[in-house]
Amino acid sequence: MNKKELVESMAEAADISKTAAEKALNGMLMAVSSALSKGDKVTLIGFGTFSTVKRAARTAKNPRTGAPIEIPAKTIAKFKPGSKLTDAVN
Repeated sequence: MNKKELVESMAEAADISKTAAEKALNGMLMAVSSALSKGDKVTLIGFGTFSTVKRAARTAKNPRTGAPIEIPAKTIAKFKPGSKLTDAVN
């Protein structure tokens, strides 16, 4: 499912226009992105939790040449599914 299909599904389920559904989806995505950029966690009970994790700098090997390369430290987004989502998938 891509974003367009998700917007259509949201609009149908909530009985709203596609424009309103797209605004709601974009608002939700912006709110989650903003919270994660501040280092906060976003928990949607039953659905899952969005959080950030710091990844340490490390040395890796270039697969083509075998030369060592330095990979800098960075913060990545992480999602842990909730119990209701896990049950729905299984």
